[in-house]
This record gives sequence, C-alpha cells and structure tokens, in this order.
Amino acid sequence: MRQAQAGWIAGAAAAVLVAAGAVTYAVASDSGSPRVPAADSADAGFARDMAVHHQQAVEMSYIVRDRTRDEEVRRLAYDIAQTQANQRGMLLGWLDLWELPKVSAKPPMSWMGMGNAPSRGDGSLMPGMATDDELDRLARLSGRDAEVYFLKLMTEHHRGGVHMAEGCVSACTVKVEKQLAQGMVEAQQSEIDLMADMLAERGAKAR
Repeated sequence: MRQAQAGWIAGAAAAVLVAAGAVTYAVASDSGSPRVPAADSADAGFARDMAVHHQQAVEMSYIVRDRTRDEEVRRLAYDIAQTQANQRGMLLGWLDLWELPKVSAKPPMSWMGMGNAPSRGDGSLMPGMATDDELDRLARLSGRDAEVYFLKLMTEHHRGGVHMAEGCVSACTVKVEKQLAQGMVEAQQSEIDLMADMLAERGAKAR
C-alpha cells in the first residue's frame, strides 16, 4: 500500500512539473496577470524564498542517502531531491525570465508579512528549515538513527514549505505559479503523512 502511495506522490509531482514546465516561458504574459511581477511581489518573493527552501531539502536528501541502506528511505529521499531540484530550477528560471534579482535586501518571508520572524539558528532562514548544527548531526548519524532524524527534519521542512506554498496560492498573481504552489501543498502533505507512517514503524514520531 505504501509503495503505491509513494508512487502516486512521485507521479503527481512529475505531472505538476511537466504541466508547469510546458508553460514556463508563457508565465510572463499569463492572461489576467501583470506582464512582469514587481520585485517585491508575492510571485517574486515566493520564487526566491522557495528556491532557497528547496535547496536545503535537496541537501538533506542526499546526506541521508549516504547514511542508510534502507531502500524505502533512500527512495523517498531520491524523489524529494529530484522533485525539489526541478522545481527550484523552474522558480529561478521564472526570475530570470522576469529579469528580477534572485536575492533581496528584505528578510526572507517579507512577502508573507513574516520578515521579522525569529530564526531558530544559523541555516534556518525560514519556517521548517534545519539549522547548520542539525545538518551536521544528520551527517554524523547512520542507519536507523539517520533515518529517524531525517524523517523528523524533513517533516518539519515540509510543514514550513506547505505554509509558504499556501501563501503563494493566496497571494501570487501568476496563474502557473499558483498552480505549482498548489501542487507543492498537495504533494508535500502526502509526503508528511507517509513520513508519519515511516516514523511510527521505527518507534518514533514527528516533533
């Protein structure tokens, strides 16, 4: 059953990427939207911040693939890394297309009114992101300990990602970007549910 669920998650994510990728160039002239979003718009802010958020998920996924031989965890990590790396490239591509900067002088999440949110520590730039110390710890663990820690960190990471994507669904104006964000909400929530089952099998639960 869970293999089918994992397959559905990967398939759904791939469908979102294909659909969004087919209209990547058209996004700048999306009907009913401004031709180019402003640099301080939700569209640009989401693209910049989610690209950074996704990059850490990719990093965590590759770390755990080297720290365990469990095929289920390795498959999940691979799916997350591939999906989020592709989505990150799409988000950065839109910023290039819009001729907007990939960095901002404003704090992360300012487009959601959360620019003054306190950080959990170095590396944790946005909700759900792990700190540098947590990433270092993951890289030192192995086997079941690495699996459990990864699943806990990634659950938190996905929760933060879902919150951010929901913000874009509500505030972004570019139709295809809103569609991508909605796909992220659905796929990452499914992965949160999957990871809860995987943690339970290992006698643990998300924090």
